[in-house]
Amino acid sequence: MQLDIVNSQNEKVGSLDLNDEVFGGRVKVDLIWTSVVHQNASERRGTHATKNRARVSGSGRKPWRQKGTGRARVGDIRNPLWRKGGTVFGPEPRDYSFHLPKKVSRGALRHALIQKMREGAVVVVDRLEVEDAKTRQAAELLARLGAAPRKNGTVLVIDAPMNDAFARAARNLAGVRLAAAREVTARDVMDTTRVVATKAAMERLQAALS
Repeated sequence: MQLDIVNSQNEKVGSLDLNDEVFGGRVKVDLIWTSVVHQNASERRGTHATKNRARVSGSGRKPWRQKGTGRARVGDIRNPLWRKGGTVFGPEPRDYSFHLPKKVSRGALRHALIQKMREGAVVVVDRLEVEDAKTRQAAELLARLGAAPRKNGTVLVIDAPMNDAFARAARNLAGVRLAAAREVTARDVMDTTRVVATKAAMERLQAALS
């Protein structure tokens, strides 16, 4: 597989050869799904909680004696059967994260990139540079590359490492996400409409995913 490399003016300046053993074959959607669920679960706060009969306010004294009154037996007014009583089997604070093997994470990222490449949503640029750290310059650069965020949805920009001037210029653009090649995940790729990656980032990703 080959991808065209363009410059900041969207002019072809070369091509990038991708290994078919890395970016070839069938897209395994189940790996992508597992990686996305893992990242979403690890970010859940898990602070939900309800009051059981031990935590709800009220007296723990037995309201009336067990027998002889003609009424149903009851131990305290905080029991779950009564109004304002405790909650039975309610949610408790917990950690939703789970372990995911590194091989699965790398495989999910690889297949997410394959899917975007087959959709024609990946743009490889030789470098991402702006003269000044101005938001307007970053917006114009992305527009020339056919990745204007407002017209094309969300745009993911990958560099290795991220250019400081471009990062400062693009961080205020709505719909633009910045990620270093060593930190990008399958969810980052699948949650965007277009991917703009530098040649260095693609080479690093290919080396890491091989």
